[in-house]
Amino acid sequence: MVTTTSDAYAECFGFSESEVFSVLDEAGLGVEKQKVKKWYDGFTFGSHSDIYNPWSIISFIGNNAKYEAYWINTSGNDLVNSLIQKGDADIKQTMEELMAGRSFEAKIDEQIVFSQLEGNTNAVWSLLLATGYLKVLKTETVSGDDDEAGDVRYTLTLTNFEVKKMFRKMIAGWFGGNTEKYYNAFIKALLADDKKAMNRYMNHVALNTFSSFDVGSRPSEYTEPERFYHGFVLGLMVELSGRYSITSNRESGFGCYDVMLEPLKEGDNAVIIEFKVHDPDDEKTLGDTVQSALAQIDERRYSAALEAKGIGPGRIRKYGFAFEGKKCLIG
Repeated sequence: MVTTTSDAYAECFGFSESEVFSVLDEAGLGVEKQKVKKWYDGFTFGSHSDIYNPWSIISFIGNNAKYEAYWINTSGNDLVNSLIQKGDADIKQTMEELMAGRSFEAKIDEQIVFSQLEGNTNAVWSLLLATGYLKVLKTETVSGDDDEAGDVRYTLTLTNFEVKKMFRKMIAGWFGGNTEKYYNAFIKALLADDKKAMNRYMNHVALNTFSSFDVGSRPSEYTEPERFYHGFVLGLMVELSGRYSITSNRESGFGCYDVMLEPLKEGDNAVIIEFKVHDPDDEKTLGDTVQSALAQIDERRYSAALEAKGIGPGRIRKYGFAFEGKKCLIG
């Protein structure tokens, strides 16, 4: 069985870098080499790397050197979209890492059965690797005497910028239609520190998108916010990627914050967000839940990571998001 990790025929699936660079020189596009590499390089087959998708290269040259997602646009991405949008928190959190340019480790099963895709995280990554959305950076065989000894773990990342553009468009589509208007308005209100508008727009977004993310066999008010939260973070990464470094579930101070926006531009404020589901046993109102979230930010000193980078307390905004079903209160 020949797969993307096989060496058999590995050089036959695309253009090598030397071939691409030679063609670019002949077309008078030699100055575009490094940008073309960023956009269209990255496919790996077996031990062969720096393989370029032929359709993307031919289309790029034939379209007067215009950078577009040529290969990605040749097929529907509905299955990939559905698997990630409806996936659990681990899948969405890994997508956050990938969209930030990082890699992750996974076990890969190259004999994928479609019936295994739902609810099987590794099967999803196996599919994305087999179809070219992910590439292998390295492999490592697990040593030792436990049950995983001998298993191969793959370090994976997005294949190239063309693939990243596709995922950015896909994530933006989660807030598409009428919801997109409210989501974009929420982003503007967040940057302006307009809590009244943030509450108004976020309740529209939550009401209309919870059902898209909470697709478990037993949807509940406890699973909905967690699934929605990771989709929300990915949306932030798409909308604010050039202005903020956005991370989630990272250690800072005495715990792990939910969301942190670290400004990339001088003069912008940092943002820390804590999500909490209303627990009637502990809090009487959603307002109490908001205060609990804000107290947690301070008590666990989530701002420590920002302050260590020279961002003073006066430049750090803190928000508590309280959820009760599809209702949200921000304070």
